[in-house]
Amino acid sequence: MLSIFEVSALLLTLSATLGWINHKYLPMPHTIGLLVMSVTASLILVAIDAAVPERHLFDAMTNALSQIDFTALVMDGMLAFLLFAGALHVDLGRLRERAVPVAILATFGTIVSAAIVGIGFWLAARLFGQPMSLPWALVFGALISPTDPVAVLAVLKNVEVPATIEVEMQGESLFNDGIGIVLVTILLLFATGDTGERTTVSAIGELLVVEAGGGLLLGVVTGFVAYSAMRLIDDYAVEVLISLALVTATYAIAQRLHVSGPLAVVAAGLLIGYHGPRHAMSDRTQTYVFGLWTLIDEILNSVLFLLIGLEVLVLQFDGTAMMVAAISIPIILLARLFAVWFPALVFTFSELISYRNVPFLTWAGIRGGISVALALALPESPAKSAILAATYAVVLFSIVVQGSTLGLVARKTLFSKKTPPG
Repeated sequence: MLSIFEVSALLLTLSATLGWINHKYLPMPHTIGLLVMSVTASLILVAIDAAVPERHLFDAMTNALSQIDFTALVMDGMLAFLLFAGALHVDLGRLRERAVPVAILATFGTIVSAAIVGIGFWLAARLFGQPMSLPWALVFGALISPTDPVAVLAVLKNVEVPATIEVEMQGESLFNDGIGIVLVTILLLFATGDTGERTTVSAIGELLVVEAGGGLLLGVVTGFVAYSAMRLIDDYAVEVLISLALVTATYAIAQRLHVSGPLAVVAAGLLIGYHGPRHAMSDRTQTYVFGLWTLIDEILNSVLFLLIGLEVLVLQFDGTAMMVAAISIPIILLARLFAVWFPALVFTFSELISYRNVPFLTWAGIRGGISVALALALPESPAKSAILAATYAVVLFSIVVQGSTLGLVARKTLFSKKTPPG
């Protein structure tokens, strides 16, 4: 059995090697290139093993991957750092200006999309004879509907979009994960038959308020404490250490208090990223703090996208589950279209949400590792195989196909004489 150090060395070496190959020989953005190459390599190994079963060429890789708890690694490890790094670089001033559309997309959009996807997925599963109850289908809708902040922010690095649209995408992806995780928690109670006092309207409302509101409040409090400490000194090494302590302590406290850790670190990151450079950090400190978090973001993104591709080696899907997975992709896109189009229809006489942005925002609904982690964490049930297969299919399609063509969609739909970039 490989040690934690050896597994880390393997993942970092593979990330560096495939990243070098992509940069040197392929035209793809870094994270998309890593995902494509790791999926391709995994499929080749699976094909070789199927053709020559006695050789077991990828047993060592499969055994190494089986030692990694993908859900724990993402949800209890990488996510806090990636969300903070993303929030740190968001312009809070512009985010406040676009607060209404961001709130609509992150809440209404996520809930409506989860309902549409769940019902569509349930009907598709029934069509192909896949065991699937409506509550389990709605669980899938809840875990796949939030846009993934890690994937969205990674794709935005390579796509030029107007500043208002960029901040809407950033804000939506950073905040809707908290909503999605709470929805999954609630719907799992119905799917597993664990109903009772916890599934009353008041209990669900209380859970939403405590999880989301408590997480945001915690992040503001811990972020303000860290910001106040930074204001009192001018030492880049200590201030870098404070930023690292802020992320780990905030997420750990959130888990103990049973509030949303993702929303807590997002709130802390937004506060530090906006007020820190203005009132608490010298130019030298800004260089080190923001430089460190940019590197953390790049490194963890590389490892995460590599892992998503390599998971093909350890996941097994039957033919029926794969057919349901294939049809889930257009269902997701249609649900995303409605979730973006309906608010534009409601606010048709204002400038909050424009019809012009609907095609782009629909195509920009990128899903990623958080959805995979949530799917892997589901309790065993007859529906889990189809949910895993569909989650994986949607994530691969959204990152590779939607992510690599988002720039083209932006040029065709957003940029015109009436809508200049910026």
